[in-house]
Formats: sequence, C-alpha cells, structure tokens
Amino acid sequence: MKYIALICARGGSKGLPGKNIKLLNGIPLIAWSIKTAKKVNRISRIIVSTDSKEIAKVALEYGAEVPFMRPAELAQDKTPEWLVWQHALDYLEKHEPQPLAGLVNLPTTAPLRSHIDVEKCLDEYEAGGVDVVITVTESHRSPYFNMVTSDNDGYSSLVISGKRVHRRQDTPVVYDMTTVAYVAKPKFVQKGSGIFDGRVRSVKIPVERAIDIDTELDFRIAEWTLKEVMNEIKHENS
Repeated sequence: MKYIALICARGGSKGLPGKNIKLLNGIPLIAWSIKTAKKVNRISRIIVSTDSKEIAKVALEYGAEVPFMRPAELAQDKTPEWLVWQHALDYLEKHEPQPLAGLVNLPTTAPLRSHIDVEKCLDEYEAGGVDVVITVTESHRSPYFNMVTSDNDGYSSLVISGKRVHRRQDTPVVYDMTTVAYVAKPKFVQKGSGIFDGRVRSVKIPVERAIDIDTELDFRIAEWTLKEVMNEIKHENS
C-alpha cells in the first residue's frame, strides 16, 4: 500500500514567527518532517501545502513536492487544518487522480518524532476498522483531578466535576493528543468535518518524541532535548 505524506506549513505563524523554516540543529523545522517521511518506505510522495514561496523553496531543496500553492483563505490564523487536508486531496483528485491508500499528515511542529512512530501508525491503520489514526502521550494532568476551569465570576472548578476523585492514582486514564502523525482515509477526510466524526484509534508515543513547537520556549526545549539525545549517541559510540 502506498501513501502520500502531507506537510502543512503556512507562512504567518504568530506564536513563533518564521517557525516552519527556523533552524533546529542547523536544519529547517519543515525539513525534519520531510526527512522522517523519506525513511518510511510506504510513503510514495511527500507534498507540502504552503502559501509561502520561501517555505516552498526550502521544501523543494529537501526533496518534497509543492504541486500547488495554498490559497490565502486557507492560510489564516483560525483556518482549521482539516480544510487544508481537504484542499490537498481535492487538488490531487482533480489534477493527479490515482489510487491512494491513505493520507499521512506530519506536522512541522513535532521534529523529534521517529520514523518508527509513523510506521506504527500505518500498521494500526492497516489493521482496519478505522478512519483516522492519531498519536498520544500519557497525560500529566487529568480533567477529573487537577485540570480546572473558571466561571464568569472567577471561581474555579474541576473540568469534570461529576465524579469525585481524591487521588491522582484513582483517576481514569487519559491521554494528550500529539502532533507526531496522523493517518486518515482520503474519502473520510473529503466527506467529513473533523477527526472525531469517524472511527479513531491511537498510537502511544514517548513524551520526549512528542514535543509540539508553538512558542519560543517549546523551541528551546526541543533544542535541549535534541542535544541530550545527540550526547547520548556520542557516549554510546565512544
């Protein structure tokens, strides 16, 4: 089965300006996703959806395709990425029709993912009975125990207050959804309105590989984590 990897990278990031081509260990952030996709044999093409000529240039330099430029109305701060997925699939269906096993989305914001993480998502997808595969990590906060919300008067209460839990160990197991990878049925994406409209399964990812870069602090944490990993490799090889 062959898959297309889609990397969505607009030019107007607000939390971290220039994020998608910011250098992490000397490599543009978007290139980390491209390099990972290249290691997955089941991925036959790597397509970048962007509204930025600068990002497109970097993507091409690292071996991805940019068969179209994303329209401005799909590159706004509040544009749901689901619509960007739909746009890419609609374009391919119209201009390059071919059988497609699945769409693999690899956000630029998770550069520390392993290609093995993506392979596990594809394995889960190919097991059948699913429309979308997502990635998750163990959550360090629980809506049953230590996640709160505030009302209009400023008073705080648990997000889920119907069930009293007095110890973290007694809370139901919950997970944080990550941006490591998504695998989705193309027809489901084209007809649906969101991930959880369908049958969803998840693949658990080590938290150190699931860092999601949205701010300068996130970027610094990723730099530090990557540095520690590189040091461990050098130590093992010395």
